[in-house]
Amino acid sequence: MTDDTDVLVLGGAGVDTIVQVPALPLPFADSYMIRPGIETRAGQTGDFVALGLSALGLRTHHIDMIGDDHEGDLVRALHRDRGIALTEVPLPGGTKRAVNLVGPDGRRLSLYDDSRSREADRLPEDTVRALAARSRHAHVSITYPCAFTLPALREAAVTISTDLHNWDGDNPYHEPFAHAADVVFVSATALADPERTMRRIVERGRAQVVVATAGAEGAYLLAGNELTHIPAVSPPAAVVDSNGAGDAFASGFLFGRLAGEPPLRCALYGAVAGAHACTVPSTRADAIGRAALLARVAELESGAPVHR
Repeated sequence: MTDDTDVLVLGGAGVDTIVQVPALPLPFADSYMIRPGIETRAGQTGDFVALGLSALGLRTHHIDMIGDDHEGDLVRALHRDRGIALTEVPLPGGTKRAVNLVGPDGRRLSLYDDSRSREADRLPEDTVRALAARSRHAHVSITYPCAFTLPALREAAVTISTDLHNWDGDNPYHEPFAHAADVVFVSATALADPERTMRRIVERGRAQVVVATAGAEGAYLLAGNELTHIPAVSPPAAVVDSNGAGDAFASGFLFGRLAGEPPLRCALYGAVAGAHACTVPSTRADAIGRAALLARVAELESGAPVHR
């Protein structure tokens, strides 16, 4: 079969309710008056990665379990409106959802509704195999049904990436994802020793590259046994929300990797895409385009002044 998909994104579809709060942590009170208000929109980690990859011009296909409900309709509409292919598998418990509390500085606290999942939830293996056979790369969310797709993806000989998010380096749930992937993203937030965790991922698994994102401090790249600090890139506008910044980083990095760029340049792509995501209000689902990303990278590499 010919490759007609650049990246197959597995899992991570859902809906977020965004609540703008006056501070994080939020002091206890009987009630708060919220402005600009409370809004619900489609977009969780898999949706954002798919959106970011598609905006960069990569042929993207997303597969996940989605409910026959209003929230599922929002997810379906997001993919339809953005022209992203979607294979949906029925989720009896209803579409995954979360509440994001977003502070004035753009930081967020996410509350995930875990009641939607069941032990029997699976993505059909035959469907995963067929989609993987037509794809160059697979990005796997760390949701429960996706854990069972890893052997089929390895057999399909596609390269794999995953995002471990705020893993503490010890929780065994994340290990199958970390050890099966060629490219591993992880947040440094909960890691006592990021370098130790990154090197352990390489030693115990298949990873050729590990990236630990560190917010305003940038990121750390482990490639070729060398650890490199990647400085943060100045956002093109005011920071309003960090939601989706890690997904955008992953999208930018994978865009570079699939174009054959070296890891350092891929990390720069990721940093630019992540910085852009921080300027997008949490009530919107948006991503940097290819032309804007390449222009910003060229500007940074030339040492030219930043134009806003």
